[in-house]
Amino acid sequence: MNSIKKIIRPVAVSLLMMTLLCGVFYTAAVTGIAGIFFPVKAEGSIITVTLADGSTKEYGSALIAQEFTETKYLIGRPAGTSNLSPASNEQKELVQERIEWWHSIDPANQLELPADLVTASASGVDPNISVAAARYQVSRIAKERGMGEEEVQEIIDKYTDKPFLGIFGEAVVNVLKVNLALDGLL
Repeated sequence: MNSIKKIIRPVAVSLLMMTLLCGVFYTAAVTGIAGIFFPVKAEGSIITVTLADGSTKEYGSALIAQEFTETKYLIGRPAGTSNLSPASNEQKELVQERIEWWHSIDPANQLELPADLVTASASGVDPNISVAAARYQVSRIAKERGMGEEEVQEIIDKYTDKPFLGIFGEAVVNVLKVNLALDGLL
């Protein structure tokens, strides 16, 4: 019994120390540093708009996808996650359903459907789409809103993030920001 106490006490003390060190102090330090150097991102990159009456309203995070399905909006990637193989029959069926849905909401569009509009991201929360996916939707949005295609494209261009350092990754369009701008809120 005495030998068990010799083993348990150091284990319990180590567990408590590591919990405090890693779970409390480290977390507080990283959160505090992020709050000082990256305050907007540390708070979740929440898009807050000041309304005409002076009040403010939060519309969501620029880092997490919001689902838009109305045809007057830029529509992002399909909701949900997918770890299906591109060769699986289930994935092929999902993609075909999504292609049919896109053709049903914009039958006049003869452009090739970009892959990111018919495939879900692995995380399911990707807030951005490719420039090609945004371009695919310009004519439908313009028609739905009674705007010129050039005006819609200008808004999309304004909320397009270029590749990191001009070479890493690809340009992406933030769906929420574009839709807020289309509604005149940004």
